[in-house]
Amino acid sequence: MKILAVFDKFKDSMTAVAACAAASSGARQALGNIAHITQAPLTDGGEGFCSILTNAANGFIQTHTVCGALGADLKAPLGWVNSTALPTAVRERFDLPLGKVAIIEMAAAAGLEQVPAELRHPKRCTTYGVGELIRIAAAEGADAIFIGIGGSATSDLGLGLLQALGLEFIDSNGHAIERILPDNWPQVTCISGSLKIVTPPIFIACDVDNPLLGPRGAAAIYGSQKGLLADELESYERESARIASMLSAYFKQSDALRDSPGSGAAGGIGFGLNVACGSQYVAGFELVSSWLDLESKIAAADLILTGEGKIDLSSLNGKGPYALATAANLAHKPVILLAGCIEAPAAEQLHREFSNCTIAAITPEGCPLPQALAEGPDNLQKKTAQVLQQQTQQ
Repeated sequence: MKILAVFDKFKDSMTAVAACAAASSGARQALGNIAHITQAPLTDGGEGFCSILTNAANGFIQTHTVCGALGADLKAPLGWVNSTALPTAVRERFDLPLGKVAIIEMAAAAGLEQVPAELRHPKRCTTYGVGELIRIAAAEGADAIFIGIGGSATSDLGLGLLQALGLEFIDSNGHAIERILPDNWPQVTCISGSLKIVTPPIFIACDVDNPLLGPRGAAAIYGSQKGLLADELESYERESARIASMLSAYFKQSDALRDSPGSGAAGGIGFGLNVACGSQYVAGFELVSSWLDLESKIAAADLILTGEGKIDLSSLNGKGPYALATAANLAHKPVILLAGCIEAPAAEQLHREFSNCTIAAITPEGCPLPQALAEGPDNLQKKTAQVLQQQTQQ
């Protein structure tokens, strides 16, 4: 039996790579030598984006010291692949030239998980380190750059990134602000300087369509999880609008870019890159699916194993394991979807949509969350084996 194991991360429990390995062990336990397993770890543009895409194309990863979200130095990966190693669909979809492709993971340079809970606040966090990685990639001859922007701690419209590339933000005394942060936005009276590098085409992997401002904007939807308080939203939104207009005017771009779907993702970093560098948004799952050549892997499989940490209604919006289950259903392939927990409304929708999909939670009933997270790999292995054994006995 040919099995395809395609898992996203189980947040705070195991990486996508570890989840694929645990499920594969469970499949071998249940089926023995008849199981021929292909593993394809998934990423939503957050943690694992760099390593998963780089390894899938037989590339290599450098480590660079850059500025973290709170200003302290940290080590961040920069992936390199040759475009000739990518599937034809990827090269044609993005019109990639022959040459070097750089892969940047925002979560590794400005990620929420790197910031202690008590210190989380978007007014104090910067995307400067992401800009440093872009600068390094351009200096080392990247012909294209892909950036996964999931898991960010920031909401700075990408100004920190642009400062790392050479832009200056001037206060009322005519001095350049040393480190631009939303905390000191009110001091900014004008923008100066220019980008010190010529950036290659930049593609931003993004699975959300929020605009920059308004009730569905960056601060309104994602600000609270990054530490923004409810009574700070109005002033934050007002300053965001002012700075966004200033940035658009400086680069002679339309204010309408703030309304582009995806401009509010990751605290507006895509907006800043779009205005200053002409970057393009790309659907994250579509990119990863093409990059990993999932269509052919699904076609070759007899069974697909997939899942992630939690399945709720927000999971069913066309990305990750749900998108994979959809593709498998269209190919008339059976799917086993496993998760740490599965909320009832999501399970009901999955049962309605997919007739050939088995859904199972891996966490034993009554298990405390800290224990469930710690025992996630074992639970995934055991549940995979259990479900497969039950199916083979039917």
